[in-house]
Amino acid sequence: MATERSIDEINAKIRRGTVRVLTAAELKAAVRAAGVAAVAAEVDVIATGTFEPMESSGAILNIGHTDPPIRLAKAWLNGVEAYCGFGAVDLYLGAAQMGESLDYGGGHVIAELVAGRAVRLRATGLPADCYPRREYECQVQLDGINQAYLFNPRNAYQNFIVGVNGGDRPLYTYLGTLQPRLGNAVYASVGALSPLLNDAHLRSVGIGTRIFLGGGIGYIAWEGTQHFSSQRRLPNGSPVGPAATLALIGDLKQMDPFWVRGCRFYNYGPSLMLGVGIPLPVTDEAVVAAASLADGDLVAPVIDFSIPRRVRPTFGLVSYAQLKSGQIIIEGQKVRTAPLASTALSLRVAQVLKEWIASGRFELTRPVASLPAERPLLAQERPLLG
Repeated sequence: MATERSIDEINAKIRRGTVRVLTAAELKAAVRAAGVAAVAAEVDVIATGTFEPMESSGAILNIGHTDPPIRLAKAWLNGVEAYCGFGAVDLYLGAAQMGESLDYGGGHVIAELVAGRAVRLRATGLPADCYPRREYECQVQLDGINQAYLFNPRNAYQNFIVGVNGGDRPLYTYLGTLQPRLGNAVYASVGALSPLLNDAHLRSVGIGTRIFLGGGIGYIAWEGTQHFSSQRRLPNGSPVGPAATLALIGDLKQMDPFWVRGCRFYNYGPSLMLGVGIPLPVTDEAVVAAASLADGDLVAPVIDFSIPRRVRPTFGLVSYAQLKSGQIIIEGQKVRTAPLASTALSLRVAQVLKEWIASGRFELTRPVASLPAERPLLAQERPLLG
């Protein structure tokens, strides 16, 4: 008889302390040993995780009203400009917003706030009868801000690309430095550990799914920007390149600086390293089958960044098993590989989420709506690859 269980039944087990949780890595090993049906009968939740740069992230901050009141026109936090266009004292600080140099930006400011450090706010006002103040400057800390939450337009790509450089000079990109003449290949996804590659058709997640976000509780708020669920797929259902993405939201005040870290890419700019963990409720055997794919079953396209075009040529597809081996072969040439995402910390995200669920700290939510699947996009919406 096929295994079936509801999210309510799983939550009841969480409350009783009898829930059975495996990380994605443990689940794959268990399926290799015992098969899909046997594992589905025993496991209630699969905990997935990733820790990687997510530059399409940012923080919404409400600094509270001053005396006399100010309507913010321009604002800077540690010299990094924040957007002020949606409320008198509301700000949006983008993780990729640059400060006075490429080495420091919004991601660093967000990480400093989460770490409890003071940040210098400097602002100019747009005077009005109800908001007469013209300038304001102070030190702010997270516990003194009314509301502070991450709202990230595009996180947790379901799959991504491998960047190489077939040209004659180094290229400085969002994947880091690409060495000339195919000197290296950089990939961004953790492959078989990646949360959405364990749910290729988005059956287990949706709007309202509760997640691990930066060491606190977060939620899937919407499809992410550049969401492309109609990406071409292998027979096993996995996409061959960038596909689904998620818009995520979570309380910055709950987060842990270990999982929220500012970073920068040399000669490119700042970003944010972020831990994201997504639970997959095992409602039937198909959930386990989808999450059982290994690195050898998943592929990504190799893209040449030396061609300065929106659609760049590709050197074909390589598996994540090949990427993680440390080298791939491109046109007969051995090319060393390196990841942007941390495998060790991705495994740790999944382990922490597993412990939260097993201890009763974290219950699952039923999505209020599905994420878009298999819809065609306009040409200008499609991911930037060949």
